[in-house]
Amino acid sequence: MEHSANMQGHGHPGGHPGGMPQGNGIMPPFLVSYSVTRECNLRCKHCYSESSDNVPKDELTTEQAFRLLDEIVSWGPKLLIFDGGEPLKRADFFDLAKHASSRGIRTVIGTNATLIDRNVAQKLKDCGVMAAQISVDGANAKTHDWFRGVEGSFEKAMQGAKACREVGLPFQFGATIRKGTIKELPRLLDMAVETGAIAAELFDLVQVQRVKEEIPDEILSVEERKEIMGWLARKQEDYPIVIRTPGCTMYPITLQSAGIVPKHFPKENLMRIPYYNRGCAAGMPNGYVTILPNGDVIPCMLLQTVVGNVKNDSLKKIWETSPILLELRDRSKLKGKCKDCEHDKTCSGCRGRAYEQTGDYFAEDPGCYLK
Repeated sequence: MEHSANMQGHGHPGGHPGGMPQGNGIMPPFLVSYSVTRECNLRCKHCYSESSDNVPKDELTTEQAFRLLDEIVSWGPKLLIFDGGEPLKRADFFDLAKHASSRGIRTVIGTNATLIDRNVAQKLKDCGVMAAQISVDGANAKTHDWFRGVEGSFEKAMQGAKACREVGLPFQFGATIRKGTIKELPRLLDMAVETGAIAAELFDLVQVQRVKEEIPDEILSVEERKEIMGWLARKQEDYPIVIRTPGCTMYPITLQSAGIVPKHFPKENLMRIPYYNRGCAAGMPNGYVTILPNGDVIPCMLLQTVVGNVKNDSLKKIWETSPILLELRDRSKLKGKCKDCEHDKTCSGCRGRAYEQTGDYFAEDPGCYLK
C-alpha cells in the first residue's frame, strides 16, 4: 500500500526533480516503503500487494531483513515505512521495527489496525514506531467492510485508532477515493479529526493488481477527479489537519492555483504533501521506492515494474544503476499532454497510471484534468 507515506512533520520534501548527487552516486530516496509480508487478515478489493492468508516462502528472513535495514539506515533515506500485507502478521515485526528505529531512521507502520489493541499500540510505541497509518475505506461499517472484504473490520479499525490515541502513538487516516465513497468524503474527513488523526491521506484509486479484476468501475472519471480535488483544496483552507492525495499528482497544482492559505497551520506544511513542486516521486532522487516481501524492488506500488532484488544486489546499487530507474528520471521523455504541459516538472502525471493503462512509462497520465 503505497499509501502509508508521509506523516505530518515528516512529509516528503520538495526539491529539484532530478535530485542532487550524494558522493559519486545519486541522491537516495527520501522514503523507503518495505512491505514485510504479503500475509493479511483482510481481503481488500484494491490490494496492490496481492495479499492473502498464506505466507509465501520467499519472504526475506529476519537476518536478510536486518541487513537490508542496516543498509537503508547507512545509505541515508529519512523515512521508513513498514507495509504489507498486514505488517503485524509477520512474527518478527517488532524485532524489525526496533532494529530500524534504534539506528535512528524515522519508522512508521501502514496497518489495517484490526490487530491493534492498547497493548499492541504500546508495543509499537516502545519499539520506536513513530506513527501509524490506519486504513479507513468508508465512513461507516457497510462501506468499509465491503471494500476490505471482512465483516467487522471497520469497528476493529476504529478501536485500533482509539488504542493508538490512548497510548500517544500518532496516526493518520488512509482512505481510497473511489466512486463508492465520493458522497462519504465529508463525513470521512470529519471522522479523521474527531478520532484524533494528524493527517488525512486520500488515495486516488489506480488500476493496479486486484483493482483490474474486482473493481475497475470504481476508478474516478477525469471530471470526478477534477471536482473532488477542487473540493478538497477548498476544504483544506478551514480543515485543521493536512490532506494528502497519493496517486493524484495534480492536486498540489490545484491547491496553488486556488491560492489556498490554511487557517490552522503554516502554509509551509502544504509543501510536505506528496508531489508538491516536484511531481511523481516514483524512483526519483529524494523521492520514493518500494521493496516487496521477496526482496524485489519496484519504483512504487502503483508502478510495479521490478528493477532488481536486494537478495542479489544492494539497494543502493539497484537505485543508481537500474536502466529503468535511470530512464524514468528523465522527464524530457514525457509524451502527449504531459510533455507539452507547463507543469511537466512539478506534476509529470502519475507514471504508474500511465504505464498500467498504456504500457508506456512516459505516456500522458490518462487521469489528468489539468489540460
